[in-house]
Amino acid sequence: MFQGHVAFIYIAAQASAPMESRQEVTAVARRGIEGDRYFLGTGYWSKSAGDGRDITLVEIEAIEALHREKDIVLDPGAARRNLVTRGVPLNHLVGREFQVGPVRLFGTRLCNPCSYLEGLTQKGVLAGLIHRGGLRAEIVAGGAIRVGNVISGE
Repeated sequence: MFQGHVAFIYIAAQASAPMESRQEVTAVARRGIEGDRYFLGTGYWSKSAGDGRDITLVEIEAIEALHREKDIVLDPGAARRNLVTRGVPLNHLVGREFQVGPVRLFGTRLCNPCSYLEGLTQKGVLAGLIHRGGLRAEIVAGGAIRVGNVISGE
């Protein structure tokens, strides 16, 4: 069992657009986050088949490790994930349901970094975030997600 929290929330209206910080977003079951590129169908990967594009998460600890280990300073929003968490073992949530405030999520697969992300940030991000680039999840039961919400699971 674990308990962490939402440290930051980000959305972008379209592919490659800068991520915009939010204090609160609305998560819609089986659809995504209102106003986000994948909810709107304008994300870089929107035309590719695949699951887990409802919402993405990354650990702030991974971003901090990138700085410590590779001397790469990455703004949490530059990781291009919707939720930045603290104290949550995201890799262990693949195939499991967990709670983010009132919202229920199901971890579908790891969200490994790609050359597209590295192209939007800087060289070394791909290697530095391999195996800790975050988690893709489906929204099982929607609602409001706020910065500071508790994230918990068994």
